[in-house]
Amino acid sequence: MPDLSRRKTLALIGGGTVFAASAASAAFLTTRTPHAALAPWEAAGTYADPRLRALSWGLLAPNPHNRQPWEAELRGEDMIAIWRDPARDLPVTDPFARQLTIGMGCFLELTRMAAAQEWLAAETMLFPEGEDGPVAVMTLAPGGTPDPLFAHALERRSHKEAFEARPLGPEAAALDAIAAIHRDGPVLEGLRDAAADAWVTEINTPDAYKESIDLFRIGRAEIEANPDGIDLGGPMFDALKLSGLFSREIAMDVDHPGVKGATEATIEAIYAASAMVTIVTEGNGRADQIEAGRRWLRLNLAATGAGLALRPVSQALQEYPEVAPYYAEVHRLAAPQGGTVQMLGLLGYGTRTARTPRWSLETRLRS
Repeated sequence: MPDLSRRKTLALIGGGTVFAASAASAAFLTTRTPHAALAPWEAAGTYADPRLRALSWGLLAPNPHNRQPWEAELRGEDMIAIWRDPARDLPVTDPFARQLTIGMGCFLELTRMAAAQEWLAAETMLFPEGEDGPVAVMTLAPGGTPDPLFAHALERRSHKEAFEARPLGPEAAALDAIAAIHRDGPVLEGLRDAAADAWVTEINTPDAYKESIDLFRIGRAEIEANPDGIDLGGPMFDALKLSGLFSREIAMDVDHPGVKGATEATIEAIYAASAMVTIVTEGNGRADQIEAGRRWLRLNLAATGAGLALRPVSQALQEYPEVAPYYAEVHRLAAPQGGTVQMLGLLGYGTRTARTPRWSLETRLRS
């Protein structure tokens, strides 16, 4: 997934001045926050119906390219049917919807945890009508037990900035029960190489790269209109867009200095992170993918609680021909006894990422 943080955009403007100092430019700079797109973070848990309260937390879950593929339908007085919207598919980089299904697992787990916070158990049936029906049907009933990890739900992020180059401290030990943490040695180095090479391959594979570029939301207006995809917000991106220094067309030019800078910055992040993490499942069915999503969500929350930053690097696990060698290499390194590596990520220390935009709960409900 292309990653353009504030630091990386400096390459795009070549160190030049975007705005002259003036009252008008100062006003512009202070009105670039997409408040409506961030409102769901404040609305979490504020609904009257306990099912809606749980769902309002669930939609804050991490998901591929921030596609937010979930839809929910309230049934009766205590049931929720949860669907994956195929209109949000990623047909080039995720042709079998494996990663999107993992995202649904993240959503289901955070929804379950939110219900448990109110002492409600969420009995969940996966794919009760086959793959053409809902991903899950949840029935809420008394008997849930609050999960300590839920305390980190509002602070949880998928990291996007640089990492500090320092080894993991003892606080990371709590994560070992959730995922494999590769702290040093040849497996770590091999995973780093595969992740970096796959990232460069995606940048140089036009169809795969364009799938991400098409999901860029550049500046506040685009983010408010479509609060999903890859948000590039804040005063700098708004200024670059208005001045013509940044656009989707520029981002597609792999020889542009800014694109090269962003590519190198992501490679730097891969090698600077303290460790890499993998989540492996025995099989690769839909239930396995859902379970991988549950575990990734819990890993993300646990990392947040430990003061660590977690960032997925999905390119080496995508399933289109150009990255097949890296997919095979990650499996050789991280699953030598068999199984499917469902998630690969970077773990370390870094500055906190801002909240990412979300569609409101009302737009995710089926009538």
